[in-house]
Amino acid sequence: MNCNTAAANIAGLDSGKLPAHVAIIMDGNGRWAKRRSLDRLEGHRRGVTVIETIIRASVDIGIPHLTLFAFSTENWSRPAYEVAGIMTLLKQFLRDRQVELRDNGVRFNVIGNLGMLSEDVREVLDEARDLTRDCRRMVLTIALSYGGRDEIVRAVRRLAIDAADGRIDPGAIDEQMIAGYLDTAGLPDPDVLIRTSGEMRISNFMLWQLAYTEIFVTRTFWPDFGSDELVRILREYQERERRFGKV
Repeated sequence: MNCNTAAANIAGLDSGKLPAHVAIIMDGNGRWAKRRSLDRLEGHRRGVTVIETIIRASVDIGIPHLTLFAFSTENWSRPAYEVAGIMTLLKQFLRDRQVELRDNGVRFNVIGNLGMLSEDVREVLDEARDLTRDCRRMVLTIALSYGGRDEIVRAVRRLAIDAADGRIDPGAIDEQMIAGYLDTAGLPDPDVLIRTSGEMRISNFMLWQLAYTEIFVTRTFWPDFGSDELVRILREYQERERRFGKV
């Protein structure tokens, strides 16, 4: 029995029914801070520690793919100080943890409209990707400056350019080809989507990829989310029957 299987069994999970891909909308940092009369950035700082916890738990359990929705295209409209603070926290997290990610077999990946990011942020992202490129235990994807509609628009533009240049036949365009032009090309669609903070919406996240994803919403704010709740959700997932539109 490998260590992942052992961890899954210890957590009361069936190692044969683990999701291949868990995606999380990490919501509630600001409200968590407000309820404690703290600055919103304190909520984001606490949220980073939860990210570390959930990455470690996912690796131990044996989740092959973990995607975290960190910053949306709409989040650029937030106050400049908050945006700057989030980007600083991101850079610090990657600089402090990229060696740990590599040593634990975690390959770092990022999706989104990265051209909107500053050069110093893109440099840190590239460093983490380069350092972990050969890791095979888990793929950690951060959705950054990401929006589902923006992703689809960018994919359609690239498809149109390739069709106009004769590189693809428009009549051959199918779901598989479109998926190959999305930011998530090469990743399996999420089996599980978790949204914290109790909001009942997907907030422009993975609009294409979530077609048959099992959705779980918890009222817990992200800074209070932990590995125990992750395991509870995974247990519930293993009890669901996935029919993918069939009887």
